[in-house]
Amino acid sequence: MKDLEKEGLVILKDDGLEGNVDEFENVEDVEKRVDEPAFGMSFDSADEMFTYYKAYGKQKGFPVKRRTSKKGSDGILRYVTFACGRSGTSRSNPSNFSRSQTNTKTGCNAKVGGCLDEDGKWQVRTLILEHNHGLNPGKSMYFRCNRNSSSHVKRQLETNDRAGKKVAKNFNSFVVEAAEHDDVSFLESDHGNYINKIRRLQLGEEDAIAIQRYFLKMQAKYEGFFFSMDLDEEGQLKNVFWADPKSRAAYNDFGDIIYFDTTYLTNKYDLPFVLFIGVNHHGQSILLGCGLVSCEDTETFTWLFRTWLSCMSGSAPIGIITDQNKAIKKAIEIVFPNTRHRWCLWHIFKKVPEKLEFYRQYHAITYLLHCAVYDSQSPVVFEETWNVMIMKYDLADDEWLSELFDERHRWVPCFVKSSFWAGMSATQRNESVDVVFDGYVDSKTTWKQFVVQYGNVLRCQVEREYQADVKSFYPPLPRVTAFKMEEQIQEVYTISKFQEFQQELFGKMYCDTLNFVGSEYEVGEHVNIEGKGKRITFKVLFEKDDCVVSCSCSRFQFRGILCRHAIQVLMRNDIFLLPEKYILRRWRKDVQRCHSRVKINYDVWNSTTEQVRYETMCDAFAEVADMAADDVGSYKLVLDWIENVKKELPKKTHCGGSQPTTTGQGSCSNNVGSTTNEAESMRDQVPI
Repeated sequence: MKDLEKEGLVILKDDGLEGNVDEFENVEDVEKRVDEPAFGMSFDSADEMFTYYKAYGKQKGFPVKRRTSKKGSDGILRYVTFACGRSGTSRSNPSNFSRSQTNTKTGCNAKVGGCLDEDGKWQVRTLILEHNHGLNPGKSMYFRCNRNSSSHVKRQLETNDRAGKKVAKNFNSFVVEAAEHDDVSFLESDHGNYINKIRRLQLGEEDAIAIQRYFLKMQAKYEGFFFSMDLDEEGQLKNVFWADPKSRAAYNDFGDIIYFDTTYLTNKYDLPFVLFIGVNHHGQSILLGCGLVSCEDTETFTWLFRTWLSCMSGSAPIGIITDQNKAIKKAIEIVFPNTRHRWCLWHIFKKVPEKLEFYRQYHAITYLLHCAVYDSQSPVVFEETWNVMIMKYDLADDEWLSELFDERHRWVPCFVKSSFWAGMSATQRNESVDVVFDGYVDSKTTWKQFVVQYGNVLRCQVEREYQADVKSFYPPLPRVTAFKMEEQIQEVYTISKFQEFQQELFGKMYCDTLNFVGSEYEVGEHVNIEGKGKRITFKVLFEKDDCVVSCSCSRFQFRGILCRHAIQVLMRNDIFLLPEKYILRRWRKDVQRCHSRVKINYDVWNSTTEQVRYETMCDAFAEVADMAADDVGSYKLVLDWIENVKKELPKKTHCGGSQPTTTGQGSCSNNVGSTTNEAESMRDQVPI
């Protein structure tokens, strides 16, 4: 009977009803012997070849993975390589030894490779059968490549989870249904991971109501507060977006370049939120909106971008920086067709170990990759260095590198530096999440709490900007040269941008003019790389009649700060003041910006009515105290007025003593008279 059940045949059960026990997709039918791979074996598709090799691996006792694939010039997939799951090497992290895991990679070279022939068939052209590790057919069912859950199983898991059934009992129900463990094509841990993922994307009814109430409260209090909720067909909350009035106003000045941060979609936090981030006149990150999303597909990102665009009065950014994500890329093409789209280089290089570490020459490959990306001043030099790397280490079949090269205009510095990106570095991840949300969000933060903390983050952002504004005016940062150009920028730029210009002006001492022909100059800069001196040559074009200067380093185009090489050429031509065209309004400190006049209380969620009253009175008292402190007569007048008001107030428990309370003002005490005596005593001690 069990053999018949394994074959998925329709059988007659004891109750006389017909039933099909094969209710799970991807569960292996009868265990058939799989022939050993051989050169010239033919398959109808690459997927069929992978299915065959996976079955062979299950029979022999080793895991299988897709290793590389490559498309032809016509865009059709023509080369694939499937390898043993033990191929490659694991990189240890000595700073995190407490979380070290068993190393399953042994550098095994076993693989099968195929190519597409002219007749449309896939032929085995590469084959290595030997493994450098033991094989264990009895453990094949535990390999990740052999573990699958059908849509039926997933639906049942979600139903049981909503009913409160624990993961262990949930899994055991499928074991009982399948007769024994060996007939189940997934593990209990797979169920646990899937349930955690589903829970992560679910918003509890209590949270949804609380968030909506908060949004409505903010909208009633501030006319410019914007929010939108995306519901599914059953009325369940899918996605959320909101932006406060100050962020919307700031977009008018700083909405030219946007960083769309999806970091929290993939990290340890159970908050799938995304951020729209800009850069203000101090070079600080500022929040321009936030979203909570249920999934990472094109439909979701399209809804989010359209909602954000509507919030910002239909004005699309000039440039947007994102992670390397196909769904985001497609959504940007739909919603922002005329916006420049750049990938964050930090995210790309973060993937390098994962994508390339299984190559024997991994370190040599990454060295050449860094040289191509960071040392190339022009696209031509980059492509030449890249091709040397590909040819030298036989990387033509690497699909990830091929895709990166095809999209090189989105991430390689020498391709993107000719456009303005507000100084958002091409080589480092934006400091947005780690710095802005540090101390506000942790792994236990709920959706409701996050919405509240978002307001706290915005308040700190406003305070940071205000402090930087004050520092930019007084006291002025000392100059390091006697050039009038430095004094000129000191008077108009914020302190952080003035410091950037100072660095360029100071760096001019390392530059010299090597040669010039007509309007083209060669400027050499002496740099120190890893303790070794090196001279790099830059080309500077200078049109004297129009006073137009441009450098091959493209620092002004990229960051909005004129480079040391251009300054060298200007001064060589006796130009000691920057032309106005090279002083950007964006970095000026003397510009009145509309967002700085928008007032908003970010404590609306946390503050009770009593707390709001208390803080209002404290502010008023502080102002009166400041006015009366310098004059004894005014001082006594205020204290007399306080005593008279206290007598008219209803008798209740007052705050006194020395122990702090939740408001930090002193503990509650019934000693009503002590305050009066203390006030009188203080008045008598005032010097006249």
